[in-house]
Amino acid sequence: MLRADRVVDSMRLADDLAFEASRDGGARTVRVLTSALNSEDQLAAIAATHALAQIFDEQADIALSRLLSSSRGFMREHAAWALSLRLPRFDTVGRLIGLVSAGGFGGMLAQRTLEQWGSPVAEHVAIGLESALLGVDEPGARYRLVETLGLVRKSVATPALLRIATDLFEEESVRVAAVSALGQRNGDREILAVLDELARSEGYLADVARLSLVDLSAESTPVDTGRRGLTIAQLFLHADLDAGLTQAGSGDNGGIATLLVRLGDALVANEDASPRVERVITLSRGSVDEALKSVVDMGAGAWGHDYGRVPLLSEPVQSASAWPLRVAARRGIRRMLRAAGGVDLLHLRMADVGSLAAADVARELDIPVVFTVAPDPHAVIHSLDLSGRLTRQNFGEVDEVEHFWFRTHLVQQLAANAAHTVLFPRPSLELDMRELVGIDITAHPERHTIVPEGIDLEVVDRAVVESAGHAAGQPPTPALQELRELLADLPEHRRDLPLLVSVGRFHRVKGMATIVDAWANGPLADRANLLLIGGNLVDPSADEREQLELMDAIVAPENRSAAGLVLSGHRRNDTVARWVAAARFGLPGLAAPRGIYVCGSLKEEFGIALLEAMGSGLLVVAPDGGGPATYVERGVTGFLTPTWDVALLRSAMVEALDASIAEETVDRATASRDTVERSFTIQAMARALSNVYQGVNDEESESRGWSFAAL
Repeated sequence: MLRADRVVDSMRLADDLAFEASRDGGARTVRVLTSALNSEDQLAAIAATHALAQIFDEQADIALSRLLSSSRGFMREHAAWALSLRLPRFDTVGRLIGLVSAGGFGGMLAQRTLEQWGSPVAEHVAIGLESALLGVDEPGARYRLVETLGLVRKSVATPALLRIATDLFEEESVRVAAVSALGQRNGDREILAVLDELARSEGYLADVARLSLVDLSAESTPVDTGRRGLTIAQLFLHADLDAGLTQAGSGDNGGIATLLVRLGDALVANEDASPRVERVITLSRGSVDEALKSVVDMGAGAWGHDYGRVPLLSEPVQSASAWPLRVAARRGIRRMLRAAGGVDLLHLRMADVGSLAAADVARELDIPVVFTVAPDPHAVIHSLDLSGRLTRQNFGEVDEVEHFWFRTHLVQQLAANAAHTVLFPRPSLELDMRELVGIDITAHPERHTIVPEGIDLEVVDRAVVESAGHAAGQPPTPALQELRELLADLPEHRRDLPLLVSVGRFHRVKGMATIVDAWANGPLADRANLLLIGGNLVDPSADEREQLELMDAIVAPENRSAAGLVLSGHRRNDTVARWVAAARFGLPGLAAPRGIYVCGSLKEEFGIALLEAMGSGLLVVAPDGGGPATYVERGVTGFLTPTWDVALLRSAMVEALDASIAEETVDRATASRDTVERSFTIQAMARALSNVYQGVNDEESESRGWSFAAL
């Protein structure tokens, strides 16, 4: 492991190290691993921590317990995680509670460990949490401690939860944690009485009490035995999903948000299809009030595409910071699936807190899972490694922010436990999955299906017609008029330049600031204007603010228009489609035709926005790895480049713009659209997934039949 050339290789070998430690866990092994815990090689220190967790030895326990007080935050986090594999230690409970109180990702890991310990040593955990509450006043810390107390399933925790829930002098958020926990405790009349009393009032706490009463209801909504098709659930909890995609591009409302909405519609669109998906339930975040309405709507629905809300009992946070919302997410997902009357399977796609929570619910409710496996964050780790920004010496510090180690293991766990996995096309799929993710897809090929993502080409075609019409002299549609008003701030001498356009979240992985750098610090600044669509510019998240600050260091905000940089903020998906098409045809008096599309992502598993740009007929610049490399034909429909290298990205952008301006026919634009129509429509994706879903359902039905026959 220490001699591995790549960070991803060292991470994979760390699993081998842990396995070998479990086989040869003598005193010498403990001594060698313990000596590595303070190493400047942060990756080795983390690997040693998890290897120690595999050795059932008193000295290993002591070493892991001491790490909870380490001066290095990433070591405290990994120790809290590693201890979940150990038998409970009374001298460790207090320090885990301290991490819970502090919050963050480490607090979530400590909470998971305490939850696992809550059965064998429930009294010790409950007493420790109640004791901690006596000395903690900060509402956020008290919320986390009470939420953790609610995970102690035995009745020893009930009196304290009832006391906190009814304490009028307690902070409302802390009472909310207690009320939510009471909703998970069936069979207690006093709990029902307290919740019923609270639910009779008005306000936020009353709404939470109503949700808890829903959770305590003994029965799920009855399943419609007359259904002809499947019911599929899918989720993304970091987005505000709605049928109109009104929040697309804001915060974490990126390509996955667009995909889930379009795909859900496509899955249920054909009533005569075989196999038939009759109902799709798409779960996303929402308020407590919206969740209450969703419970009613979910129970009343029987077919079509429904949207359910999962209240995270928190203000919206970026996905990297959402891990502490695991408990609220798990309860909300369980509530929606029960209200729906059950689902045939659950499709998970991300190594995030939503998938972590949903996997727990699926296991509890015996729902088969289909998981879309991608080398994420593996590909990002590899790109950062190649660029020199991620090394063995700073891995732990980066991991404390990005949680790479946990996310890679979550991908492996979800893939291993899934009834079936879906894969994106990649140029070297078998090799990448084996070397980056550690999964040999040739071992059991029947468990894996390659399914490309797709777009709604009808939306793109309408956008092309409108943009071409306006370029030919027709009045602008409202969406194009909005773009005209945005470009009207450009100085006169820049209004005859083409547009470079990029669409996506303002996040470091999407590389928006890198695109600005490549454009501004080179010949492109005088040859084209740059339009970036996405991000919440009014109230940016931490990730968005980081990207904006990097852009501002390149082009000062007051000089954006003069320089030709246009930031629009997020827009509706239909509006974005028209603006992207306008980059191809131009806007009379404001933008020349033959612009290009640029994707600066460090990694792009497939690329919805890229496909939409190609469907519009634009020449594209894309990452040279992942999904785009399977459909962007180099020099024909686009240009592939290592997007982590600014100089190479700039060179590809220059080459693409030169090629676009030199075009004299529509042949290339037609070829780009044909590529999308042939293989990458949302309808084709829906057909492929319907077959996967039916296959999983058939296997599950057969398996259950065997189980009943054996009784």
